[in-house]
Amino acid sequence: MRGVFLDAMTMKLGELNIQSLKNSLDHWDFYETTSAKQTAERIADADVVITNKVVLDRTLLEQARSLKLICVCATGTNNIDLQAAQDSGIPVRNVQGYAGASVPQHTLALILALASRWHHYHQDVMTGRWSQSEIFCLLDYPVVELAGKTLGIIGYGELGQRVAKLGEALDMQILVAESFSGEKRADRAPLAQLTKESDVISLHCPLTKQTEKLIDRDFIDSMKPGALLINTARGGLVDEEAVADALRSGKLGGAALDVLSEEPPPASHPLLATDIPNLIITPHNAWISRESRQRLLDGVVNNIEAWKRTLTP
Repeated sequence: MRGVFLDAMTMKLGELNIQSLKNSLDHWDFYETTSAKQTAERIADADVVITNKVVLDRTLLEQARSLKLICVCATGTNNIDLQAAQDSGIPVRNVQGYAGASVPQHTLALILALASRWHHYHQDVMTGRWSQSEIFCLLDYPVVELAGKTLGIIGYGELGQRVAKLGEALDMQILVAESFSGEKRADRAPLAQLTKESDVISLHCPLTKQTEKLIDRDFIDSMKPGALLINTARGGLVDEEAVADALRSGKLGGAALDVLSEEPPPASHPLLATDIPNLIITPHNAWISRESRQRLLDGVVNNIEAWKRTLTP
């Protein structure tokens, strides 16, 4: 059995225990990155392919005659042509729940950063403004006390639930948006109510046709003036030009995004402009703690071992 990991750089395997992965098959080939032109050749003789973000489309899958299992080293499977895989009888296995501690922690850090403006104060300290101050402190940026404020959560799976608990620990009031399935529950709020009442809105829903650019100009217009927006889910949930404009105008009090619609972003990306106030962008690394990556890798190994058991008579 031969396995191929197409984009091992996304996991920084040197920091992880990979012995179980190596033992799962007879032979492994590890590639730091794989371009679209290299994919066909690298998967041609593989029984098992691991990919994080490398695209496997119908043409590639139909050419890979030996391929028996695709392991996505992530939760999202949008880079795989799932129908083509099914047509070719190739199971696709992803991993869920591995970032259940890291992403909420990162989300909380972003909320606290926007509320405390520590990133701006730190910059002022390092550039000498504190040393030049006539008084003992700096008060140039408004700080928001989160206790008593309302945290609106859109997407209430494991991550959304954990973020809610962290918000409760800060004495915030929690509002959870109604499911996009249309299910009505007494403990959920319609989006119109959530946008109107929330001081902070945190996104944890999947990217679907229904949620694409959910945070558009109309959505932002319906938010509280000065509210904060957090996105650690998918970049496509947000109309990025609308967010940039809302930050410039002051309609949004701040935004913190760990994901963008194009990753890595081009230099011309609307949210990389230098005139946007109180914007924090982190490079899709809410999930990257060593513990989280180890759980993810262990989940891939579990998927391989479970698949191998199906081969035993």
